[in-house]
Order: sequence, then structure tokens, then C-alpha cells
Amino acid sequence: MPQTVYATRRSALALAQCRAFVARLTASEPGLVTEELQVVTSGDRIVDRPLADIGGKGLFVKEIEEALLDRRADFAVHSIKDVPGELPPGLTLACIPAREDARDALIAPRHRTLDALPPGARVGTSSLRRMVALKARRPDLDVVPLRGNVDTRLRKVDAGECDAIVLARAGLVRLGLADRTTELLSTEVSLPAVGQGALGVECRADDAGTLARLAHLHDPETAVCVAAERGVLVALGGDCRTPLGAHADRAGGSMRLRAFVARPDGAGRRDAETVVAWPADEAAAREVGLALGRSMRGA
Repeated sequence: MPQTVYATRRSALALAQCRAFVARLTASEPGLVTEELQVVTSGDRIVDRPLADIGGKGLFVKEIEEALLDRRADFAVHSIKDVPGELPPGLTLACIPAREDARDALIAPRHRTLDALPPGARVGTSSLRRMVALKARRPDLDVVPLRGNVDTRLRKVDAGECDAIVLARAGLVRLGLADRTTELLSTEVSLPAVGQGALGVECRADDAGTLARLAHLHDPETAVCVAAERGVLVALGGDCRTPLGAHADRAGGSMRLRAFVARPDGAGRRDAETVVAWPADEAAAREVGLALGRSMRGA
């Protein structure tokens, strides 16, 4: 009987999205026996400081990747936006499933919308990208750092510690909390993070059996968009210290890729956009992203 071990963080969101993927995997391969390895990452342990101060989002995947490399696990399910642009040698993103909504969601129980928030309203987020987007639209807001899991952040806004918070819509959907959204922020207002709404399933590059197993759930269109976005990330050397957004979508036979980058304080913002024929594969899409990112870096 075939068996596999998957690694995941212990947060409610990580468990929910990982187990939903594994349920689809076992449905595609009846008889597959799975075992769950829960890993506490550095990013999970350190919750009293901004991510930019402790090393960035790679801290949410480092220990999980170590579990893959030392063969305690066969694959891991990540939120792509937590995965650095370059993977450790020996690992690969074998599967990118179909993407959930990539937009940011505002949760403002008393005021409902971004425009309705009063001057000086406190808006909590852990993301420099969101801070820059919010201040660009509403420079009168008090945007404050806010960490913790989704439930913790929702409790804080419900208790009035903040007037509003901004979370990824995809995470709320996967937790069954989509109705907490009071406004979906358009991508013109808040350009999503690289890979936002998409999952990345990582395994060892030489594990032919796992690569074949995961291929059944790979979504080529999502993978092409994510590859383009990650190309921007690599070209700009982005991390949690860099306010950076990139989003690709398909319109008929074309791909539109938009990106922005700024200094941590929001100054020096650069925006760019390109529309190209739909790339033939992920490698071609990555080159589109690299080219756009290099043009922004040069500017």
C-alpha cells in the first residue's frame, strides 16, 4: 500500500489548507496512506516582533524544508507568498494547485469600508506591502504592526484594539471565515503579494514517485502566473523588508503582469506593468517576471 508523509505548520490556516490538499490527493490516488508531520517554524515561535526584524518570511518554511531534505517528510504544502524566490538546492515546487482569490480583505466591523474609516483610524497589518498600499489610498490612517494568527487578529479587531485589519481573502475562505470580510480591496488599491492565494507543494527534486503523485493536482495556468510573479521577486531581491507586490492574470491569449516596489517607509515607489502573449511554460513566465523586475530595479 503506498504511503507518504507531509509536513505542515501547526497554525489553523496551515492545517486547513494542507489537509484540504491532502484530501484531494488521496481522492486522486485511492489507497494512499498519509501521515502528518507538524513542524513549528521560527516564524511561528517569534510573534512579538515584526517579520522584517527577524529575517523575513523564509522563517515560515526553513524548518519544514529541513524536514524534506533529511527525509522526515516527502512533501510540504506552503502558502506561496511565504516561500522565498530561490529554493534550497535539492528542493522543487512540484505542484501549484488552482489559485484561490488573490485579493486582500478588509475587516472593519464598525465602519465596513476603507473609505468610511475616520481620519486617524487604526488599521493593523503585519505586511509592509499592505502598509504602503493603505497609506497611498488613505495617508490619514494610523497603520500599525499586527502579528498573530488569523483568529488572534480577528479577536483584536473585535475587541477594538484596531478599527480595521487587512488579511488575505484566500486564508479567510480556507478557514470558513469569508463572511468576516467587510470589503474586498481591488488589486488597483492593494496589489497582492507574490503568489497570494496560491499554494506551493514542495518536495525533493529527485523524488520521482512524489513528483508523479503531485502532478495530478498541478494547475498550469496558476503555475504560469505564479512563476511570473516570483520572477519579479527574484529580480528585485524582495523579502519582508521590501514592500513589494506582483500579480499576473490571464486575459484571453495574453498575460498581464503588474508590480510595485518601494522603500520600507513607502517612499520611492515604482510601479510597472507589462502585457505579453501567454507564456508557453513556467520558465518563459519567469523570464517575463525577471525582465519586469529588472526594469524596475534599473529605474
